[in-house]
Amino acid sequence: MLKKIGYAAVLLIALVAPFVMYPVLLMKILCFALFACAFNLLIGFTGLLSFGHAAFFGGASYIAGHALKVWGVPTELGILLGVVFAAIVGLVMGKLAIRRQGIYFTMITMALSQMLFFVFLQAPFTGGEDGLQSIPRGTLLGAIDLKNDLTMYYLVLGIVVASFLLVVRIIHSPFGQVLKAVRENEPRAISLGYDVDRYKLLAFVLSAALAGLAGSTKALVLGFGTLTDVHWSMSGLVVLMTLVGGMGTLFGPVLGAIIIIALENKLGDMGTWLASVTHIDWFNTIGESVTMVTGLIFVICVLAFRRGIIGELVARLR
Repeated sequence: MLKKIGYAAVLLIALVAPFVMYPVLLMKILCFALFACAFNLLIGFTGLLSFGHAAFFGGASYIAGHALKVWGVPTELGILLGVVFAAIVGLVMGKLAIRRQGIYFTMITMALSQMLFFVFLQAPFTGGEDGLQSIPRGTLLGAIDLKNDLTMYYLVLGIVVASFLLVVRIIHSPFGQVLKAVRENEPRAISLGYDVDRYKLLAFVLSAALAGLAGSTKALVLGFGTLTDVHWSMSGLVVLMTLVGGMGTLFGPVLGAIIIIALENKLGDMGTWLASVTHIDWFNTIGESVTMVTGLIFVICVLAFRRGIIGELVARLR
């Protein structure tokens, strides 16, 4: 009951948030929250650490952006093409990596992701180092103009809420229970007769498709796709979000995404304010040290909140 009240309160806050905060920043946070939830489905509930999720996130943003800008497809079809691309790449990558475990699985996903990074770097339709610019938002169902930030925000919110509910349904389904069994004790799951590789592959593809949905939506919101989205550092960023919020919890990745993206966007403003108050010029450089600050947050989280923020709260309440 308390969990449902909490989710309802979060949804209510999300509905009124664009009237008090910048909608584009909120939409960016929502896209990364969905990305983190997709990644958490794999690492938190299946026990597979992938360093290749940037390939799905960034690749889908390029495909969706190109389809919307060059081919002129409807907005819904552009997003769908990005999701399909991510799912296909996830299937191929999963087929190659899923039979390995531990660090070998992680390194294979990272290597394959970096191969795609160099493909996108040289591909003519991505714009190379300049990125894919001026992606149009278009219209929803051919009638609702998405150029308005408020309209676009509620579309993104609807996509994220629907995806979150899908993740919840997956986790609480018999399929999700098998994934948890694989995470806890894979040999035992095999001894019970489950085709573990097939379950892990399906989880990998589902996670990739949801990451692709996040990337496609992000390209639509911001109007561009860049190489940063497909770089391995993006995979590291989503790992950080998931661990800070709480791996294996439902709302933890969302909280982690809020903290990390808000820090990235507001750290410079905080440094300027501190410099003006304390008259110490060094604070003006904080905005250029985002990586250092997020790394410090990760160290603190590992030392003090090993289960993540939500994970520790749940453990203490129990």
